[in-house]
Amino acid sequence: MTTLVVDGLAKRYGDATVFENVHLTVAPGEFVAIVGDSGVGKSTLLNCLAGLDRWEAGRIVHGGTDLGPLDDTQRALWRRAHVGFVFQAFHVLPHLDVAQNVALPLMLLGQDDPALVQGMLAAVGLQELGARLPQQLSGGQLQRVAIARALVHRPALLLADEPTGNLDPGTAARVLDVLVAQTRQHGASLVLVTHSDTAAARADRVLHLTAGGIAG
Repeated sequence: MTTLVVDGLAKRYGDATVFENVHLTVAPGEFVAIVGDSGVGKSTLLNCLAGLDRWEAGRIVHGGTDLGPLDDTQRALWRRAHVGFVFQAFHVLPHLDVAQNVALPLMLLGQDDPALVQGMLAAVGLQELGARLPQQLSGGQLQRVAIARALVHRPALLLADEPTGNLDPGTAARVLDVLVAQTRQHGASLVLVTHSDTAAARADRVLHLTAGGIAG
């Protein structure tokens, strides 16, 4: 089981501080929601946790792996094996069908498991749509494709950036149901950035990010 530890993290752009003094621990199977004002750096923090952005001070350690010293290639390999990222903008590949999009993380890991892909599609309620192209789906269906893709390789760390922001309340609830169920089932650490009080209410803990740090 893998714990995420953030210690004294600071992110700056030139002389401008986005945030600093961020301390955070997320246990396996725990769901933490991060809220805060627009522009405070919630998505930037999530990108740091994924090793997509670099930071100016502090440490991010996941399961004993300190991300700071890793170069871009090492971070990409770590991310491929351990991270699932759900973006608000979906980022599905338009030329691949639904099943192929979901299978991408497995393909990158050198694994071929159509049964696992189909099971993941069933978990998000898309078992009949594997052969469809993304342009044939609704926004809610596309978000569920993105979630299935993020979860299919059973990552230890699941990061979600406003995954319900563009969805109607019913679809948003279903998306959260899937995220929470998969987190509990596989013992992943889930960190969700959101403006939604409804989404945040589902979390085990709600943390507030400000320029000066993070607080429960």
